[in-house]
Amino acid sequence: MIPPQKQMTGMLGHPVAENPIDRMFDAVYAHYGLPWQFWKNDIACEADLAAAIAALLPLGYRGMAITVPYKVAVIPLLDAVDDDVRAIGAANYITIEQGRRIGHNNDGKGVVRAIEKVVPLAGQHVVMLGAGGAGRAMAVEIAWAGAAQLTLVTRREQQGREVAEIVTRASGVPCAWQPWQGEVHVPSGTTLLMNATHLGCAPELEPVPICWDSVSADCTAVDVITNPRLTPFLLAARDHGCRVVDGVEMLVQLAMQIFERWTGVCPEEAVFQRAVSEALGEPSIPAV
Repeated sequence: MIPPQKQMTGMLGHPVAENPIDRMFDAVYAHYGLPWQFWKNDIACEADLAAAIAALLPLGYRGMAITVPYKVAVIPLLDAVDDDVRAIGAANYITIEQGRRIGHNNDGKGVVRAIEKVVPLAGQHVVMLGAGGAGRAMAVEIAWAGAAQLTLVTRREQQGREVAEIVTRASGVPCAWQPWQGEVHVPSGTTLLMNATHLGCAPELEPVPICWDSVSADCTAVDVITNPRLTPFLLAARDHGCRVVDGVEMLVQLAMQIFERWTGVCPEEAVFQRAVSEALGEPSIPAV
């Protein structure tokens, strides 16, 4: 009997070494008995990105995740995009359908599900640090989920103002830009503070320069970093008395949606939670 052919999926980005997504997906594929594999690919520049996207069809890939810094640059390289990508202006994964590479974005859907496990988003006054490809998707989805207002804090004015306009245009929710100059002073009345930058990612573990005296202890702190689970930003927030939402929870929520889209299998959340904990070397989660 000929064994079933391996189905290939993966991720394109830079850097990707510390992301646990490949070990997580491979463990879930194995759990469901699927002959699928997940490959991380470190892509050095946009020229290489174009070559990689062009190669997906001849190499036989079934799907590809897109991470920083290519979530915007990948769009013109695709055959089609969905409504979310058109509204947000960024894509975080690709499906291969009848020989066409189609871009999708569920970054924001993952973060909304993760946050709402801790606090409702309705009525929140949100400050987001950074507004890259993932940040813009998250900002739009947070606005769609009922946030009262958003403030984007970025070092690049053009990027910050552009994403603020996208958020307001897509949702009708007021969104302002604030320059990031040195230590960030969080506006009074902020109820949810989110790090959408790569500050704090392993192995550098850089702290996010926040003036914690300007942050209320009632604020909820959110980080998109997936490794480590508790970043310097979240540790500082927790020490300040804030509730925290980690990037691993976001990864699980969005990965479950991507897995189902690629494979047609509706996964159990406990399977993904156990797989990502093992990938990060955390204490094992008992099977349920």
